[in-house]
Amino acid sequence: MSVLFRNSGINRPYEDIARLKKMLDNSNLVISAWCEGRLIGISRALTDFCYCCYLSDLAVDRKFQKNGVGKELIRLTRRECGDQSMLLLLSAPQAMDYYPKVKFEKVGNGFIINRK
Repeated sequence: MSVLFRNSGINRPYEDIARLKKMLDNSNLVISAWCEGRLIGISRALTDFCYCCYLSDLAVDRKFQKNGVGKELIRLTRRECGDQSMLLLLSAPQAMDYYPKVKFEKVGNGFIINRK
């Protein structure tokens, strides 16, 4: 996962292996994409499978971006969390144009307390 995050351009603590392990261990919906034995994409989410699913990571290796990998990861995540569950995420600034293209609706209501 560390190499994928580095190669995807997503802003994650990819050098902090212990933290990445904790992030993965505490996620209850993880879907991955592979090519020739290499991890090329991941959807990492937290969900109750009936009302809400927070897609905390959607990362695709830059070499595989714009080939439908992210779209398929979103589709599979949506399938697993169910139609009764909303799928929500926080977008990186550079990805703001991507999500409307894959059927996400921009919302203006929300609040955050940032990490330290």
